[in-house]
Amino acid sequence: MASNFALFPERASTMAGEVDALYLFLVAVSGFFAVLIAALVVVFAVKYRRRSEAERPPAIHGSLALELAWTIIPFGLAMIMFFWGAKVYLALAVPPPNAMEVFVVGKQWMWKLQHLEGKREINELHVPVGQPIKLTMTSEDVIHSFYVPAFRIKQDAIPGRYTTAWFEATKPGTYHLFCAEYCGTEHAKMIGRIVVMEPMEYQAWLSGAATTAVAAVPAAKPEDQQAAMASAGAELFKKLGCVSCHRAQAGALGPSLANLFGHTVSLQDGSSVVADEDYIRESILNPQAKIVAGYQPIMPTFKGLVNEEQLMQLLAYIKTGKAGTETQ
Repeated sequence: MASNFALFPERASTMAGEVDALYLFLVAVSGFFAVLIAALVVVFAVKYRRRSEAERPPAIHGSLALELAWTIIPFGLAMIMFFWGAKVYLALAVPPPNAMEVFVVGKQWMWKLQHLEGKREINELHVPVGQPIKLTMTSEDVIHSFYVPAFRIKQDAIPGRYTTAWFEATKPGTYHLFCAEYCGTEHAKMIGRIVVMEPMEYQAWLSGAATTAVAAVPAAKPEDQQAAMASAGAELFKKLGCVSCHRAQAGALGPSLANLFGHTVSLQDGSSVVADEDYIRESILNPQAKIVAGYQPIMPTFKGLVNEEQLMQLLAYIKTGKAGTETQ
């Protein structure tokens, strides 16, 4: 764990160096101009002070070179900041396609995390080193903020919607996890840790195997990682009776959910929407908000019947593209 006396938190992710470089550039430019302006104020105050009541300063006609310099140089620096900042932002905002997904729910005053394999954790997240990790987050009550200083990531978990963040740890270790948004009386206690492990050690932890048997545990395939959580979502899909309306066949009362995720859905009012995480969540909790073209608004709300973790299980199942197609 990083020293408490370090000027900066330990760098332990692929993006940490880029974030620090941009930050230090912004600080350096701001510091340079702050010192320059302060020095010029003092120099001009002394050099051009009024020495007598009768003194009249000469007329100043200006300097084209000076005008161009203090226009072009700040503009150039601002453009460097803009494009560099945009590059870092986009890199942080778009998870790699091979990222391993973890679902995160913020709640006063804890972090609840679930792996696609079904393993759950509270205030602790185990991940393998060298593997991109995508966090899909929401909150059960108020706004929380998932903040890991060593990875240079901070993302709000917001009630009623999903947000995402990602990181790739570069070295094993244990790193602080904080809530960076004031969320109530025990906000300061909403802390946890990220445990970064070697891949084989992580697979052993995931399977519950003893550390002495680490080398014998094979790495899980991506499709196996998704199976457990999607399986829980399939059971819930059946238990809630969703399949009675959302069958992948003609004449069903509700639209087919097979291969729905990521595709465009035409709505009754003539508009369209992409079936992403937020659309699916809204359709479960507030089904009258966006009515699919060709269907009647008969679906009841499941608000209060499913919690955030169950919503994520249903989402994982729908993402498989098999919802409504399997024998129930």
